[in-house]
Amino acid sequence: MLVLVAPGQGAQTPGFLTPWLELPGAADRIAAWSDAIELDLAHYGTKADADEIRDTAVAQPLLVAAGLLSAEALGDVRPGAVAGHSVGEITAAAFAGVLDHAAALGFVRTRGLAMAEAAAVTETGMSAVLGGDPEQVVAHLESLGLTAANVNGAGQIVAAGTAEQLAALAENKPEKARVIALKVAGAFHTHHMAPAVATLQKAAAKLTVSDPLLPYISNKDGRTVSTGDEVIARLVGQVANPVRWDLCMETFKEQGVTALIEVCPGGTLTGLAKRALPGVQTLALKTPDDLDAARTLVAEHSA
Repeated sequence: MLVLVAPGQGAQTPGFLTPWLELPGAADRIAAWSDAIELDLAHYGTKADADEIRDTAVAQPLLVAAGLLSAEALGDVRPGAVAGHSVGEITAAAFAGVLDHAAALGFVRTRGLAMAEAAAVTETGMSAVLGGDPEQVVAHLESLGLTAANVNGAGQIVAAGTAEQLAALAENKPEKARVIALKVAGAFHTHHMAPAVATLQKAAAKLTVSDPLLPYISNKDGRTVSTGDEVIARLVGQVANPVRWDLCMETFKEQGVTALIEVCPGGTLTGLAKRALPGVQTLALKTPDDLDAARTLVAEHSA
């Protein structure tokens, strides 16, 4: 069984889209999407520096566009399940047919702008906590006023909160854990994002939604969601609630996943899977050079 997954914010790096635009029709596809959402995706994916693509309003549409483009390049794939991490859930919703590509990009553009606006109210951010006992890490974060915003499994929990709270975490780390500041501009998946939820509720009401054509595994609780309306409701609420990627991976394991392909810019979720899902073959689509190996994996592990 093959699962197709899409990464979240922080996976982007300067110039990562450049080789993909060399594929036939790709530049035109990105240009059309750019016009539709009024954001120059080609510029940000090829020429912008790390600070420019760290901007939430830029990073999120860029990630979804890259995920959709790389999946299209992969060809006709019918995985046994789809999932995405945080903003990658919108990419996954498009994979599953819940939203068409235009709707997914319009929705993520609204999401990015709304979350950037919410993040501007207070100086906030996120830091990865690597190692330590998970229960002790969560308790330690709570004692500092921080939220365990991403419980990613494989010994990784992402803390989110104010700059002061994150500074306190850097000084006072959980036992046997390392702390790494992340390149995101806000405390995503916490109460700091509540204003964005209201904006997304209004945007969601205008969407044309279909039920998933593929099993869609949700960040909220790792469960498979069977209706389009429920997928969208979860996408709206997700911006202010924790991502439980650990539970998504538990579901992959329970469903007997044998291979995992992570769309562009791949690497983060395959890294987690290598540690948490031993025996599962993984492949990250970093450049078009990875497509042949990915197609081989699809042929070997698709039903």
